[in-house]
Amino acid sequence: MTSIDRYMARLIALPLFSTLLIAAMLLILDRIRRLFDFVATQGGPVSVVWKMLANLLPEYLGLGIPIGLMLGVLLAFRRIATSSELDVMRAVGMSYGRLLRVPYYYAIVLAALNIAIVGYIQPQARYAYEQLRFELRTGALGASIKTGEFTHLGDKMTLRIERSQDRGRKLSGIFVHAETPRGDWVGVTAASGQFLATDDPNVIIFRLTNGTLIHNRPDFRTPRTLTFSSHDLPINLPRFESFRTRGGKNLEYTLPELARMGHAPTASEEQRDGSRAEFHFRLVEVASMFLLPLLAVALGVPPKRSTSALGVFLSIVMVVTYHKINQYAASLGERGTVDPAIALWVPFVIFAALILWMYHQIANVPGGQPIGALERFFGKAWAMVARYLPGRRRKEARA
Repeated sequence: MTSIDRYMARLIALPLFSTLLIAAMLLILDRIRRLFDFVATQGGPVSVVWKMLANLLPEYLGLGIPIGLMLGVLLAFRRIATSSELDVMRAVGMSYGRLLRVPYYYAIVLAALNIAIVGYIQPQARYAYEQLRFELRTGALGASIKTGEFTHLGDKMTLRIERSQDRGRKLSGIFVHAETPRGDWVGVTAASGQFLATDDPNVIIFRLTNGTLIHNRPDFRTPRTLTFSSHDLPINLPRFESFRTRGGKNLEYTLPELARMGHAPTASEEQRDGSRAEFHFRLVEVASMFLLPLLAVALGVPPKRSTSALGVFLSIVMVVTYHKINQYAASLGERGTVDPAIALWVPFVIFAALILWMYHQIANVPGGQPIGALERFFGKAWAMVARYLPGRRRKEARA
């Protein structure tokens, strides 16, 4: 790489990785509060929140990498354009195609990373996330016993604990009510107790001290009462249904699995359409990354004597709008309204044609500026608005 290439690589790297970091943090902050609420409501351990966030990270990267690439290239070209460095490079014979060498190095590496994420890592992470949600809802992760509340362990046992100390190792003010399949029931109150593990993972021992036990059975004339200083109460942990196998949703299939299902003769037409729609959606999202450096150049270089940031705003609007169009097209293909390949690749061709035209205008047309008309329109509109601002009117009156 020449010194110019290394310089461009440094200019692109900072906004690229900053955008990735900021986008990931914003998405995580938006989701973390809801995850904490969900886990707390289900009574699960707090550590599961970080596992769920880790499984959501590939999805956030799949959205953030294209935006980061585009903003990294756009801000780099905007900087060299506003500082007149671009004019010097062009004057010594460096074309836009030559300057795009480093941006396309980034695009190739990030596109390969993105297809690995959306094609293989994200489906596995999505399944793991859904599995954690299922285990939280069913209690398979081990629901916490809240002090001062009645906790149901399965259908046959109810437990209430007044106080918990030493991270749950010392429990006091205990009430237990348990039923057996034969119709017996046992009621226990105890001053203190603790849970102990056994060799059987499905059974734990609740060791109670200084309490009273009442045992009743239908054939007993009166319930039996027992006071004790120490009593071991075995507790059968409830059995939970197993989670479904991966592939309950198209988002959980990898790219090769989607390709096979999209042409499987044993699959229904609805399954084939859904699989093909998801397959083409992921491909066009990755393929569009190779258009982003061209779009970044076309929108990152402002007109002469202009420092407007309209191109930055317009680039984000275009990428987000195209993403939403792809989502809508994928839903049409999934329903079978339009063939998935047509629904998703036709917007890609139109988007590519628009970007190529914009790049041609700035690279090959003398004085060409694809958003020059928009710049002039917004400049005139702002001038008209500024004329009626209170501060502007006072300045004109003093003049």
